[in-house]
Amino acid sequence: MYDVAIVGAGPVGLFLACELGLAGCSVLVLEREPELRSPWKADPLGMRGLSAASVAAFHRRGMLHPLLTASGVADVPGTDSDRDEPQPPRSAGHFAGLMLDPADIDVTALPFRLPGPASEGVMTNLEAVETVLSERAAEVGVEVRRGVTVSGITQDDERVVARAGEHEYTARWLVGCDGGRSAVRGLAGFDFVGSEPRFTGYVVLATVADPEKLRPGFHLTPTGMYLRTPAKDYIGMLDPDGGAFDRSQRPTREHLQTVLRRVSGTDVTLSEVRLVSTFTDRAMQATTYRKGRILLAGDAAHIHSPLGAQGLNLGIGDAMNLGWKLAATVRGHAPGGLLDTYTSERHPIGAGALDWTRAQTAVMTPDAHGQAVQQVIRDLIGTRDGTTYVFTRASGTSNRYDLGSEHPLIGRDAPDLRLEDGTRLADLMQDGRGVVLDLTADRSLHGPATRRKSRIRYAAGPVRNDLGLRAVLVRPDGTVAWATADDPDHTQFEQTADRWFGAADR
Repeated sequence: MYDVAIVGAGPVGLFLACELGLAGCSVLVLEREPELRSPWKADPLGMRGLSAASVAAFHRRGMLHPLLTASGVADVPGTDSDRDEPQPPRSAGHFAGLMLDPADIDVTALPFRLPGPASEGVMTNLEAVETVLSERAAEVGVEVRRGVTVSGITQDDERVVARAGEHEYTARWLVGCDGGRSAVRGLAGFDFVGSEPRFTGYVVLATVADPEKLRPGFHLTPTGMYLRTPAKDYIGMLDPDGGAFDRSQRPTREHLQTVLRRVSGTDVTLSEVRLVSTFTDRAMQATTYRKGRILLAGDAAHIHSPLGAQGLNLGIGDAMNLGWKLAATVRGHAPGGLLDTYTSERHPIGAGALDWTRAQTAVMTPDAHGQAVQQVIRDLIGTRDGTTYVFTRASGTSNRYDLGSEHPLIGRDAPDLRLEDGTRLADLMQDGRGVVLDLTADRSLHGPATRRKSRIRYAAGPVRNDLGLRAVLVRPDGTVAWATADDPDHTQFEQTADRWFGAADR
């Protein structure tokens, strides 16, 4: 019997498997598709944007450089060894196709955004992400079986059994990371609620007979939206048809040409269609991410429009949050209720992402109401405060778990603090333990921290980045669990350590 079975070997399932394997759990991943490689995963169709938070997740596990290499990225975004104060981002993204200017972002509103290898987002593709994660999964002993379609699930108080054809796979826990049409979600009876679609989207790899008729870039029009990328054969479209297109059918060339002409306002001709995929802005979320010994992560837990590239980043956040908690539960040192915090922390983040994509859909609706909202948004992002707000929401910078503290850093993603010797916080987290940074002169937290050395790594300052901190405790997922600008209160530290890491070693 495995400790954990994961259904789905996409980025979310593989990242979660790596986290569990790193912690010493036995992990089996079951994947329906027989092969890792697919034209949908390579550029340009598989192109994805990783947020700074997702880049930080790879950085904290020592996978950032392999990912950049696999992605063909020449330099490490955000690295500037001579700077330690907050810097504006190189790029700021968009809201419903309305581009943000990085120069308009108020850096003083981002005091914890420090320069470093993970301070910027990265353009990559699914093939690169899955290749790097597959290699790491093999290194930490994860078993991946491809060509396996799960058709049944049963659970009791001790185990979960997944059935695939004549085979059964047994584990103490099972996690569904099998995408928006999750078999696990349906078989386990999770409630899935939300809003129905207002448009159908198309991603097309096609030959355009007269490409000069389509302007490069992202264009909102009175009849929809179209995107033409530098890879000239790649076209994206949004058709405000109320989700009426039957997505069980493959769109014909004639249908795609009709939609493209309508949303672009041109008489462009598609002479050949090689690949096509469809999507909608249907936005749904599981009411809970756990039922007994079965959990959901990634698109299995929440689906929405791909606008703003929220899906992959949201899923990696799920995996990072769940991995160490499930591992602690498996290994028997999780404090009471730890696994339940996965839903209580990640569900609000998922709900916020769904609303963010719904708002973009509203802006892109080609009617008088949508155009009025679009003008309001244009006015908003034409201001410094507006651009800063949209950037923090879209990038995830504003995400914060409610951990019951008013300290502005607690519950947020930890800044990548750098010690005087150049060691970064992320460097200290590669083994999957939590980290306490003791910046006091007398190293007063050394004793309390080392009593949990199997779960918490101790490091002492000073640091180059002066954020006014005397000590900080960071969870394995990179979330700040405790911080103080005063001399550390050992009772508070012990209580927080007990809450997240369990009792001290005996």
